[in-house]
Amino acid sequence: MLLPFATFLLLIFSTSSPYFISLAHSKIPRLGVSPNMLKNAPDAPTQKQNDSDLKMFYFNQNLDHFTFTPKSYMTFQQRYAIDSKHWAGAKANAPILAFLGEESSLDSDLSAIGFLRDNGPHFKALLVYIEHRYYGKTMPFGSAEEALKNASTLGYLNAAQALADYAAILLHVKEKYATKHSPIIVIGGSYGGMLAAWFRLKYPHIALGALASSAPLLYFEDTRPKFGYYYIVTKVIKGTSERCYNMIRKSWKEIDRVAAKPNGLLILSKQFKTCAPLNGSFDIKDFLSTIYAEAVQYNRGPSYWVTNLCNAIDNMNPPNRKNGLLDRIFAGVVALLGNQSCYDTNMFVHPTNDNKAWIWQTCSEIVMPVGYDKQDTMFPTTPFNMTSYIEGCKADYGVTPRPHWITTYFGIQDVKLVLRKFGSNIIFSNGLSDPYSVGGVLEDISDSVVAITSTSGSHCQDIVMKTKGDPEWLVMQREKEVKIIESWISTYQKDLRALNISI
Repeated sequence: MLLPFATFLLLIFSTSSPYFISLAHSKIPRLGVSPNMLKNAPDAPTQKQNDSDLKMFYFNQNLDHFTFTPKSYMTFQQRYAIDSKHWAGAKANAPILAFLGEESSLDSDLSAIGFLRDNGPHFKALLVYIEHRYYGKTMPFGSAEEALKNASTLGYLNAAQALADYAAILLHVKEKYATKHSPIIVIGGSYGGMLAAWFRLKYPHIALGALASSAPLLYFEDTRPKFGYYYIVTKVIKGTSERCYNMIRKSWKEIDRVAAKPNGLLILSKQFKTCAPLNGSFDIKDFLSTIYAEAVQYNRGPSYWVTNLCNAIDNMNPPNRKNGLLDRIFAGVVALLGNQSCYDTNMFVHPTNDNKAWIWQTCSEIVMPVGYDKQDTMFPTTPFNMTSYIEGCKADYGVTPRPHWITTYFGIQDVKLVLRKFGSNIIFSNGLSDPYSVGGVLEDISDSVVAITSTSGSHCQDIVMKTKGDPEWLVMQREKEVKIIESWISTYQKDLRALNISI
């Protein structure tokens, strides 16, 4: 859930940097559990979990689970962690709570995910955290340099292979702890939430149930939502302050107006204290769009970044009325990122290993049609262009994206019919103030495939670490999720007794 968290909201622009061009083809916002840049803001949470009960392991994982060519038998070391402190043991058939990693390192997940450790003692559960292939220290081909080199090595990075990895490790853990009949509940957030739901559907003999937090599994070409990601970004900011919304809406033309002046880019660079010269007005506009989106997506206590953003924009007293609008916009940047000597407008496109892996995934199968649509009135209209997207990915990798593959493989075109007929024991949790909630399952599908929504909730808020300051609705949401999972386990334990199955 916690991806290395850069929010790639870039439009299809080209600059002098080849890697910038590559990232520009993926305007898909990051699907992480935690924010990328706002975690460094002045008021960001600093709570950390005690890792003394965690033990790290490496599993000898198959490179390719689905072919029988000589290369498919290559292996790599996949990292996972176990906390057995509160587990009641195999004799009690005590449950296993398994966190399925997403496009992020295991270290990032462990620092943010709280649902397992907060509820592990209650369930007397064994806690398992698994790192996704090609992220963190789980690198095929011996190193990140080799694994992320080109399409030939990156081709083994996809959702189906990741799910098979998780199946292999979970069966290994059950064998290791001699706990054949311990029920497994898989948990994931964002892209990891999609993986959790898909795992329950693809491996029901391994996972008894799934908690899929903020999983936009309907945000694909065949199931495109009526309103898009930036509609919610606009709605949340406008609902916080109409004045703030209007200031941001007007700022794009003002940025272009200033940029068109002689030395206009230099003026903008000074205005926003950029660390490097701007190549065009799009540099600063992409930077601002990303900040606004991340502030909304992860708008939760104690910071409540949208309020901080709009307070700064609304209440700033500009010293120069001519440039007052952009002074206010810059005040919003400072409110979110802190007072810095300069601001790196490329902070979201630095080629980290996790970013490179995620770009491949969005250029192969995780093709989510996120654009600036006409309903997204805070932003200039730039709809998602599939043709340009495909051309960009082909230019970078020599591989054509498969925008219909996810819906084909996981069968979610008619989600209500499919999950009613073939699904069970899945919780879809969504905060309706999360821009990705537009692609989530927001209504109950059956008695055991249920949707839990919260009006004020943000991205993956229910599975991050709980705090004393959590609002009552969030506490109640988590309690509801626990009760549902309890009912699954209770029914399973009854079934074991009815069938006279023991350890």
